[in-house]
Amino acid sequence: MKRLLFEFIESWRIAYAQLRANRTRSFLTALGVIIGIVAVTLMGTAIGGINTGFERSLSLLGDDILYVSKAPWNRDGDDTEYRNRPALKASYAERLNAIIESTPRTELVTAVPSSVSFRRIKRGDSEVDRVYILGTTDAYAEISAIDFREGRFFTGDESRGGRNVVILGFDVANALFPNESPLEKNVRIAGQEWKVVGVFARQGSFLGLFSFDNQAVLPLPAFQKFFKGKGRDEAEIRVKIKDKNRVQAAQEELVGHMRRLRGIPPGEKENFAVNANEAFKSTLGPIQAGIAIAGLFITGLSLFVGAIGIMNITFVSVKERTKEIGTRKALGARRRTILLQFLIEAVSICVLGGLAGIALSWLMFTAVASAFPSFPISFSMDLVVVGLLISVITGVVSGFAPAWSASKLDPVTALRYE
Repeated sequence: MKRLLFEFIESWRIAYAQLRANRTRSFLTALGVIIGIVAVTLMGTAIGGINTGFERSLSLLGDDILYVSKAPWNRDGDDTEYRNRPALKASYAERLNAIIESTPRTELVTAVPSSVSFRRIKRGDSEVDRVYILGTTDAYAEISAIDFREGRFFTGDESRGGRNVVILGFDVANALFPNESPLEKNVRIAGQEWKVVGVFARQGSFLGLFSFDNQAVLPLPAFQKFFKGKGRDEAEIRVKIKDKNRVQAAQEELVGHMRRLRGIPPGEKENFAVNANEAFKSTLGPIQAGIAIAGLFITGLSLFVGAIGIMNITFVSVKERTKEIGTRKALGARRRTILLQFLIEAVSICVLGGLAGIALSWLMFTAVASAFPSFPISFSMDLVVVGLLISVITGVVSGFAPAWSASKLDPVTALRYE
């Protein structure tokens, strides 16, 4: 055991001496590993950021919220069937709440109606176009994890009375009131004056496609009164459930209640859909997996190229030091000693390249995080550990064949080598 430990230490000493003696060649050899480790860590960071952003976006929809609408979210092909379905009415929410209250051991908590439109909001000479306008009731505050930058949600009296009050999204408030508080001030929507009673805290976007900060929330009766047009009485029903781990049971119960409200006979197909954020997971999950596989394949190619370079240089090193190998064998060096020596040299180059690659990746990550603070990325210790493990494995794999060939050299033949 002591002999093996001595051989191991001596091999590291020789490897260090060789790296110092051939600094330029060692750096150029390690460059392939550096590029490969940078690719691996940045790809891992990017994939982690995609997953984090995906989960964060889904959390904005609510893990404990079911959405009753005319059509499923993950529908394919022709939408004619869904367009021809009877409208969902806001009154369903009140009737659904009565059923929930009378149902023992229900999985549901409460139902809230909501209607949506996109309109321009003005304030003096300032305006914001295509703002997501949500008409709902005061119960919306109970089913949503709402944080306010300032102000409040509208009250039950304001909701039932259809008062012209509004809560603005973070970006809308900043655009219309850049240097002042918007509370108790008026904005103009659909030709009407609306008093601002609250401003949401920054919430972010959904998959980068829709910003929750570009919205305004109004009492549903006021929404229905002023936002006229075809389908103005239609409403999506949002239903809060008791346990987000029992989404399937809650969906089944909600489907039964909605069939009762819609008067659908047994055996007949539903003319509505109950959606949960699981629909996005099932749709986007394969896309995430495809991105991860493609990214890892590309980074794997980078490491493969780096490993080939190390193997080539290690073979060159074996050829250059053939006489040295013969001398050491003639003096009693074992095959494992020679094998360990060249293997450690290859691993040393890879580990140094891996450390340099991780440091470079961290610098690039810091630059990106500073430039785009809202981008959901993080540089974890797991990536550091994985990067170092990959470096060691690359060194062992790429250095084994040259080291094995060196250990098998005949000392007499090696001493004659010119």
